[in-house]
Amino acid sequence: MHELGIIIHIAKTLDDIAVENELEKIGSVTLEIGEVSGIVPDYLTECWDYYRKKNPLMAEAEMRIEILPATTFCEACKKTYPTVAHGRICPHCGSEETYLLAGNECNIKEIEAC
Repeated sequence: MHELGIIIHIAKTLDDIAVENELEKIGSVTLEIGEVSGIVPDYLTECWDYYRKKNPLMAEAEMRIEILPATTFCEACKKTYPTVAHGRICPHCGSEETYLLAGNECNIKEIEAC
């Protein structure tokens, strides 16, 4: 389960931002999670609930998750398509000359201070 490592990294980032901005508490954090990132949102939430109790800065903070759809680009026909529904084969032209454009990321989108 790599979700705990992700939460620890987010907590360190929040600590750094709190110092830079003289924040005492974080109210919420909104994360963008790619649809094919391999991150399990339920596990991430469980890790958040566990780890935030160890950090006074984020002890009462809510974590919000927004799922970003996975999109693939086809080099042959120059079109994009939803990755999960079609995989690596372009539904427009049948080419396998494709690559993932979006959907594998994990970003902090927003931090709300209290």
